[in-house]
Amino acid sequence: MPKKLVIKVTAGADGAERCSQAFTVAAVAVASGVEVSLWLTGESAWFALPGRAAEFELPHSAPLPDLIDSILAGGGITLCTQCAARRDITEKDVLEGVRIAGAQVFVQEAMADGAQALVY
Repeated sequence: MPKKLVIKVTAGADGAERCSQAFTVAAVAVASGVEVSLWLTGESAWFALPGRAAEFELPHSAPLPDLIDSILAGGGITLCTQCAARRDITEKDVLEGVRIAGAQVFVQEAMADGAQALVY
């Protein structure tokens, strides 16, 4: 099993099933003891803001706020720098525990020994 799982989610409400799958896999991995780094890009960037995950609904899926809480409790969530800038999101706007970082950091994490990267 990889030492670290790096997950990039590119969809938000525009691709609800893909989005939910990414958050679910990240939360299950954290619960399984895997080191997880979840990256919010594209429309998933909005879920870095307080209250936005509560607006997301998908039948037969775990509530997104619960998944985010689980991921933050044992892993990390990063908002893409460019995605944040395009949406006028700053560090003072995001949920506690969410960082903003760019492609260089993503590549470092994805290429680290023992890392496995997934993109949804």
